[in-house]
Amino acid sequence: MKREFNIHKMKKKQTDHIKPFDMHIPPKNQNPFLMPLIWLGSYALTRKNHLRITKNLRGIRPPFLVIATHQGFSDYYIAPLALFPYRANYVSDVEGYAAFGEWLYRSIGCIGKRRFVPDVNVVLNMKKCIRMKQNVVVYPESRHCNAGTTSYLPDNLGKLAKYLNIPVVILSAHGSYLESPFWDEEYSRKAPITAKLECLYTKDEMINASEEEIQKKIAGALQYDEYAWQQENKICLKRNRANGLHKVLYQCPHCKSKNTLSNDTPGNIMMTSDEKGIRCGVCHAMWNLTTLGELECSGTENLSADTKALRTIPLWYEWERSCAIDEWNSSNREIVYSVHVEALPNSKGFIDCGRGTLVFNQDAFILTFADQRLVFPHRIRESVQTEYNYKGKGMCIVLSTQDNCYYIYSEDRHFNPTWMQFVGEYLYQHAD
Repeated sequence: MKREFNIHKMKKKQTDHIKPFDMHIPPKNQNPFLMPLIWLGSYALTRKNHLRITKNLRGIRPPFLVIATHQGFSDYYIAPLALFPYRANYVSDVEGYAAFGEWLYRSIGCIGKRRFVPDVNVVLNMKKCIRMKQNVVVYPESRHCNAGTTSYLPDNLGKLAKYLNIPVVILSAHGSYLESPFWDEEYSRKAPITAKLECLYTKDEMINASEEEIQKKIAGALQYDEYAWQQENKICLKRNRANGLHKVLYQCPHCKSKNTLSNDTPGNIMMTSDEKGIRCGVCHAMWNLTTLGELECSGTENLSADTKALRTIPLWYEWERSCAIDEWNSSNREIVYSVHVEALPNSKGFIDCGRGTLVFNQDAFILTFADQRLVFPHRIRESVQTEYNYKGKGMCIVLSTQDNCYYIYSEDRHFNPTWMQFVGEYLYQHAD
């Protein structure tokens, strides 16, 4: 792939920010002077959720590989408390370095990477941390979950664990998504959070286990359904429980109408939501999201049995996935969007790249802007990063290379990030 920017054609004030983030810089041990602040801050930020942590490390000692579920922002506060009194290095997206500063992120032991981009430097840096006797924490879902269930997991976790050759620990949490669901992270719900830190494999057990066995066991340990957990534990959420839900449940299961625009301008969307539920503006079917996280439909007669069966957000979400795949397979398999592009090459911030086009076809995403043409093949991209209101700018998708992250916005009526995520994952799984 050719260089993303032509430096000679950029404004001088932007050229200082063009250099890609350096993935080769070796990670540091967490700054010991920052650790008390990290632990104290994490405690303060989770106190309202009455965080409870259980541990079963079976006597292992650092270093070990911590593989964690990833539901929301609270996960970043849970891990330091779960690992206390040990320190760790965290694999983190470049976006975090830009948001909080490269010095701070490197000082707290972060290892830079770009989402859904294979990079051997990340693995080599993890190995360096292990040589320094540091634990390493990874969030293999690579994003906050959309619907309270496990996001796509890479199929190389078993291989990674065998290569690092240290004990494998699972950090699983419940309640982080319910407190702040990805489709409405502006408001915090009063949800309790629990976490479990558990040794999955000791170093001796790793010797006799195959990559396939380890992969299967890790994937199984990372499975969760937050709405099933909510109902099992009778956790009632009363305020703001459905605001923004239409961003992820974008298609009506009764009349099949769906939201096809990236903004919330009145008249542009079919599905709308409020504090208590979601409604279709075409057939007027309504679903109340109960305080226990179940969907109760009303507002129209003759609802089909299939529609009535979608009683939870995860079931509706997976129904949308099947609809997206069916629609793709029955279409001409190429869509062109008019887009606006922002780039994040490093921790210094975003660069406005102006207008362009995004082609989505059977083989790849093809992004064109200025004098650049970038191809992102589906066969090497496990998933598509979606954002529902990134920095208040609306919905977007993020496509990355090893040197850059491209945040792609559009007001094209067919631009739907969740739909593209569904189809992108499908095309990755069925690539030649």
